[in-house]
Amino acid sequence: MLLIHSYWPEHSPPQRRWGSLIREFRKASWTIDVVTPVAHFPHGRRQLPLKVAGAAFKVQRGPHGERLIRIPFIPHSGNFHAARLIDQVFSAAMSIPAGLMWRRADVVVVTAPSLPILVAGFIVAKIRHVPLIVEMRDAWPDLARDARLVKGNVKSLIERVVEAIQMRADLVVAVTEGFAQTLRNRGVKNVTTISNGLDLASMPHFEPPAAERDTFEALYLGNHGQSQRLDAIIRASALVGDSMHLHMVGHGTHRPELMILAAELQAPVTFHPSLQGQDVLNRYKSADTCIVSLRDDWKSFEATVPSKTYEVLAIGRHVTAIVRGEAARIVEDADGGDVVAWKPEKIAALWRELAADRSRLVAGSSGREWVQENADYPVLAAAYMELISGLVQEKKRRQ
Repeated sequence: MLLIHSYWPEHSPPQRRWGSLIREFRKASWTIDVVTPVAHFPHGRRQLPLKVAGAAFKVQRGPHGERLIRIPFIPHSGNFHAARLIDQVFSAAMSIPAGLMWRRADVVVVTAPSLPILVAGFIVAKIRHVPLIVEMRDAWPDLARDARLVKGNVKSLIERVVEAIQMRADLVVAVTEGFAQTLRNRGVKNVTTISNGLDLASMPHFEPPAAERDTFEALYLGNHGQSQRLDAIIRASALVGDSMHLHMVGHGTHRPELMILAAELQAPVTFHPSLQGQDVLNRYKSADTCIVSLRDDWKSFEATVPSKTYEVLAIGRHVTAIVRGEAARIVEDADGGDVVAWKPEKIAALWRELAADRSRLVAGSSGREWVQENADYPVLAAAYMELISGLVQEKKRRQ
């Protein structure tokens, strides 16, 4: 049984990860039950037809034959942390009866963030007397501390609850080795790493960009939020000027501010809505370089890898990597691009150099080969299934 705060038919990081993993689990004839809210991401309201988005406390079939039980949510605008937190707390509370009213699973997996659902997964697993796997897809609660999302006594309470659940889980899965080591240093004993990844077979490998081009094109595709601090690339594009064009694709709480900044600086930037499927591939194909970015003043991001990193490496586009720590090491190990400091002047200088010497944009196949070895979902799913099987067998031996 998987407890998750965002799943099909939504398009989100947890949906992409678990949609691919569950597809592989189902190929191995595993039975999967998913407890998840009625689809309402990212706008905070149901926008899809009821038949697709699902109805509260009704069973629905997922795309791979998994069974979904939908839980209710609290509508909100999608732009405010407090509103999203209230929605997540409510949905987590509703996940408990939903998880208990269904058949008993061999193992309960709960994936966070959101943090409230960790509590729901812990309660369901304990009442059912089955192993609990806690999956930390971000460096929580370290990220909350860096972001100052909560303060004072409330902050320490949230951290204590998260750490207590991590300590009591039968297995904690981190998506980066850096955060896995952080958890081990904190005293969590059963920790392993199953990274994020992609379905390599479904990703094309593009020919290099044209050897000559009048306008240098940079692409950012992803969340426009606090974690990325994308004002740096807006300012960098303004410094380069009309010899380049920056395309910004996606949504996020900071998007309106970024649009205002771009207008004020008269930066060569075009903002696009979120794209899916072939539209994403077309945008990748037209780019000279693709940007992955995380702010450099949050220590937790040293152990964080933006999931888009794997996509850009796989398709054969040069990476402008405004990251540090594990993400920077991956780009360097894969020989996939250039790591640059989070400073507009440094980013602008790199783009000028790349535009002047376009041979540096030829990424080759090294990035795709790295993904094949380290981040292809069929490989990741096989490792995950082996861990789960071992955990369930060990539990049965102890009973």
